[in-house]
Amino acid sequence: MRIQEQTFSAAQAGDPAALACLLAQLRPDIRRYAAYQCQRSSAVDDVVQETLIILYRKIGTVRSATALGAWLLRVVMRLCVLPALMFMRNMEDLGGVEDSARFAKMPVDELRIDLVQALESLPAAHREIILLRDVQEMTIAEIAGHLGLTREATKSRLHRARAMVREYLHAAPVNKA
Repeated sequence: MRIQEQTFSAAQAGDPAALACLLAQLRPDIRRYAAYQCQRSSAVDDVVQETLIILYRKIGTVRSATALGAWLLRVVMRLCVLPALMFMRNMEDLGGVEDSARFAKMPVDELRIDLVQALESLPAAHREIILLRDVQEMTIAEIAGHLGLTREATKSRLHRARAMVREYLHAAPVNKA
């Protein structure tokens, strides 16, 4: 991955042309990373797009142009495994062995659909907080600042949002193929 330090610095400073140039330069490398990391080829385009969006939003947090490759690889890896991580994070709380076996037998696409439906069923405030934490990977302190809440209120709302997702998944009917 070769990018010019000048283009990187200008993109970090907010130059829209430099940022567009940087995103265009990095797209092939990101696609290659995603094709290698993602188990499903159908997810590659989504991962590339999400990675570019994250880079656009977080370019200012990258230390240097030389660190950018490793940073992007980490983002891609997380996005490729995110659906499984989000599902597995609270697997033990889904109601025991019967539910675990039910979810283990479901195709990944159906699990994703159920997870998306569970997130869509949440009230906006709960959906926002779970997306900020589990998708955008913001810290509790960052979320609290972003939403204007205390750390305790943020933790409470996140706990409730995750509990609501678990309840939804627990009550979701078993899809018959």
